[in-house]
Amino acid sequence: MKCPTCGYPDSKVIDSRPTEEGSIRRRRECLGCKRRFTTYEIFDTVPVMVTKKDGSQEIFDKNKIYSGVVKSCYKRPVTKEQMDALVSDVEQEVRGRLTDGITTGEIGEMVMARLRSLDEVSYVRFASVYREFKDAQTFMHELELLRKDHHKEETE
Repeated sequence: MKCPTCGYPDSKVIDSRPTEEGSIRRRRECLGCKRRFTTYEIFDTVPVMVTKKDGSQEIFDKNKIYSGVVKSCYKRPVTKEQMDALVSDVEQEVRGRLTDGITTGEIGEMVMARLRSLDEVSYVRFASVYREFKDAQTFMHELELLRKDHHKEETE
């Protein structure tokens, strides 16, 4: 970091601490003139673009996931902490990818995989909206898949 006083091109960090705004405050000392100064570092993130079913794109918004999870978990034995953890886990997976884009389909599958192990009724509720169940037969097919998975787990 270049010294603002003498322009010397190098300095050492004396103290670092996070700020309430999410940046990092650093106290530095110039290796040339020995004067101290403060810098603030802000994380620069590339927004993740979500491609919707109709082909349009929008910036990833974890609040949309949270809204869907809350609706699917309505009056179910799922705590707010569990829902928060689920949404945070999905957000972390989305942002941890090496690409700057994702589809709503991929996000939906991530949510369903987590809901399935958390609460099956919430999972079916979410899947019914996400997969756009057209009739009772589609709904019954999904329940049958759940039942088969349970049977498989019990025999293992």
